[in-house]
Amino acid sequence: MDSYYNEMIDNAVIHFRKLLEGQLERQNNMEHAAPAKDFAHLDHIRIGVCGGDGIGPIIVESASKIMDTLLADEIASGRVEIVNIEGLTLENRMAHGQAVPDDVMAEIKSCDVLLKGPTTTPQGANTLGSANVAIRRALDLYANVRPVSVPELGIDWCFFRENPEGEYALGGDGIEIPEKLSMDFKVTTDAGTRRIARAACEYARNNGKTKLAIVTKNNVIKKTDGNFSRICHEVAAEYPEITAGDYIADIVTASLIDPYRQKDYEVFVLPNLYGDIITDEAAQLQGGVGTAGSSNIGDQYAMFEAIHGSAPRKIERGEGGYANPTSIIKAAEFMLRHVGLNAQADKLAKAMEICNETEKKVVITGHADGATCEEFTEYVLETLAKL
Repeated sequence: MDSYYNEMIDNAVIHFRKLLEGQLERQNNMEHAAPAKDFAHLDHIRIGVCGGDGIGPIIVESASKIMDTLLADEIASGRVEIVNIEGLTLENRMAHGQAVPDDVMAEIKSCDVLLKGPTTTPQGANTLGSANVAIRRALDLYANVRPVSVPELGIDWCFFRENPEGEYALGGDGIEIPEKLSMDFKVTTDAGTRRIARAACEYARNNGKTKLAIVTKNNVIKKTDGNFSRICHEVAAEYPEITAGDYIADIVTASLIDPYRQKDYEVFVLPNLYGDIITDEAAQLQGGVGTAGSSNIGDQYAMFEAIHGSAPRKIERGEGGYANPTSIIKAAEFMLRHVGLNAQADKLAKAMEICNETEKKVVITGHADGATCEEFTEYVLETLAKL
């Protein structure tokens, strides 16, 4: 092997050492983290609202109008403060060369919870990183919680996707030997896995669920996935009412669309990448990714968003105004519950059930053959006024 490749290998070893040191420091920080904030009993709730880009500002405006109506009394009394955060557009992020510009991140950190619209991530190597990943890391939002419900199929699932680890932890920090090979890294920490497993088990216990599916590829990925599975089983053993089982990611992906298997599942806990893919498939059974919201929960912060992206092609086609806001409205409902505003969340859930299932007087399809986002929003507001 010539001197060029020896030098590349030596540099890679130095780089990998720094990555290991950083991840060990992160593990140590998790072990000594401050006690979790009690979001449900805050005297003052500061809600950040961030439009993002693409269809993000369109659907977030819909959710903002609805929240202003639902929280009118709390805003007037000063208990709730809503802060509009600008600057998470792709153009601004590109101009700063940061996935999330420093001033925007500072505003986000000044809030307790964040309602965030989709953001565009440029594809390919050596491009701007994901704003979502950057926020999840900075706020340590370790649990991506995605419920899916299709009552007529007997589906009542809740996915607990580990957020800051797996393939996404070091997604921009791999090693490349040009024209020869490239390597990315996958991370599983003990502390990170224990906390997502405990979150899933606590949810199961609190909601009368008894089945926990631990989804990995531990038959092939022995170290990271193997340890993820082992640790999840250790945590689940503390919950005697819960039966935990190992499931291989590709088999689960198939069985979720098998009507004979769908009722076998209740709560899932998954590493990051598998959770990203499988929850999109699950949302499609519910009516598409436009119907699904998600929560990103940490001990000190929480972020709520749609599970879909910014749909740049929809903007290019001039169809942005027809975007379905159901996903972000659902995320707003999750946010209200997280901060203890359950009566308002229940009212919003009831209104959305009427608008999307019972009456369906205004049907939004995401295209020009259906209602606009604005028309659907007005329908929701009119429905709320009657409740």
